[in-house]
Amino acid sequence: MQLRSTILFLLLILCLPGAGGTLFAQQGQPAQRDSFFILSRTIAGDFTDFTVDNLGNIYVLNQSGQLKKMGPAGDSVAVFNNVRQYGKIQFIDVSNPLKVLLYFKDFGTVVTLDRFLNTRSTLDLRRRQLFQVKAIGQAYDNNIWVFDELESKLKRIGEDGRIIDQTADFRLLFDSMPSPNFIVDQNKQVYLYDATKGVYLFDYYGAFKNRIRFIGWTDFSVINNTIFGRDAGLLYRYEPGTLNLQQYPIPPSMQKARKIKIVPGYLYLLRDGQLEIYTYR
Repeated sequence: MQLRSTILFLLLILCLPGAGGTLFAQQGQPAQRDSFFILSRTIAGDFTDFTVDNLGNIYVLNQSGQLKKMGPAGDSVAVFNNVRQYGKIQFIDVSNPLKVLLYFKDFGTVVTLDRFLNTRSTLDLRRRQLFQVKAIGQAYDNNIWVFDELESKLKRIGEDGRIIDQTADFRLLFDSMPSPNFIVDQNKQVYLYDATKGVYLFDYYGAFKNRIRFIGWTDFSVINNTIFGRDAGLLYRYEPGTLNLQQYPIPPSMQKARKIKIVPGYLYLLRDGQLEIYTYR
């Protein structure tokens, strides 16, 4: 409840008149007194992607494909360099900091790492007859969610690739087939997001619950069952089960960010050449 209140307060501030001009402290300039976000530090690097776990550890991916883990203070913790064998990392799931999932879509391979980024297991999805998997996600029981586009099913599989559970054929459930970019498992619900069709909600047993037609979003995330996303100019917040979609303008100086991620107490923003970390009050 406290986390929900904090985030709601944060987003309400975003829509105050004049907030767009003073919301963020500009790099190289002192933070203004009424700035809600205050630039804490920057991390320079040729980063192409990043994510943050629930312990505050930061995972950055650079142009050469190296994955580096840093502690909350920015100190180096571990590095994963074995990229030539598998190609480009398509997706990083750190929802369980003790079990990091990497998905190499071009090779249909899921690599599981421990907290020091040592390889724990490798799963070739193609050998398990999973030939068209666009998105994966950590499951509540430490197994793996995959969406099998060939069979049009959401499947929960083990690290060895065995099928533990699966949904009905999506072609029997929906008029048009989704192709999810994200799979998020949180608080007894599974969220599939397709930027062209919206959000699909399921329970842990694969039963379809709802579809929410939010399209064109990037940086899709779920915090305490509240859905967040953004497009070129707006930040969105929605609580499933309500009819209230809240929209907040993103300050022009932040609109060209490659990625934005909000977690309790911090906002992370990736732009060319650096990762910026802001605190908020």
